[in-house]
Amino acid sequence: MTKKVMVLMGGFSSEREVSLTSGKAVEKALIKKGYNVITHDLTDTKKLISELNKEKPNVIFNALHGNWGEDGTIPALLDLLQIPYTHSGMSASNIGMNKHLTKLIASNAGIKIPFGNKMTAKEFIAIGPTLARPFVVKPVSDGSSVGVFIVKNPEDIFKIRYDDPNTELLVEKYIEGQELTVMCYKGSANVVTELKPKDGFYDYEHKYTSGETFHILPASIPDEVKNTCLSYAEIMHTKLGCKTVSRSDFRYNPKDGVVFLEINTHPGMTDLSLVPEQAKYLGISYEDLCQTLVEEATCRHLK
Repeated sequence: MTKKVMVLMGGFSSEREVSLTSGKAVEKALIKKGYNVITHDLTDTKKLISELNKEKPNVIFNALHGNWGEDGTIPALLDLLQIPYTHSGMSASNIGMNKHLTKLIASNAGIKIPFGNKMTAKEFIAIGPTLARPFVVKPVSDGSSVGVFIVKNPEDIFKIRYDDPNTELLVEKYIEGQELTVMCYKGSANVVTELKPKDGFYDYEHKYTSGETFHILPASIPDEVKNTCLSYAEIMHTKLGCKTVSRSDFRYNPKDGVVFLEINTHPGMTDLSLVPEQAKYLGISYEDLCQTLVEEATCRHLK
């Protein structure tokens, strides 16, 4: 029997549009692979549950990005409904979305992380001007570099805006150097990509605008640095209990060495996304990558 796959996309986060782009690409790939594919643009949870009861898909392809999709909320719902889904489960997703918790795990595993502290936006407003520059300010739980600010000069402080004073922030030392990223596929990491934005840093615009960032694959780095990145990516994938695929990001310079920044348990699947690009480099087509995610889909306590 042909599997019915629901591609879940859209959602409520700031990354909604990117999720829709990923979802449409996944839909085409799975149709090519012969699956019975339906899509659902998540705008209302009750409508989603109604659609799940009506369509009864065998697998959910989780193409959501950001909060709700990547933070463990949707995996938890699908666990309760006993519907297998792609990518990592509730626990790995929730921890991976929380940069503070992720870095505590990395540090305990002997992986170098930037020095930093967690605080609220209100607390940051009070002490931000007194902090030693340069430093980075980012939401503890968000993706695609949304709400990330690099403070190098005093005037940069005044560019920082968060609507909610209780927003949890991670304020940490800015690490100069090469921006590196590694896909971990089925527990194994094989190649490192260097990201070179045309200007500024690898923010939301540079990630999803064609021509704004150069991808150097494989990265031009010493073998020792490459092997460290690969090892760290595998360790973090395993420590969090990630499933099928994850992507870890690093900074490198000779003084600081390889410094872990974050892990993405639900990497993007757009034309500009890094995981499909690394998979292709390793001889894994986009369609095959999507198929593997579907075939390895599961949920907690599935009998």
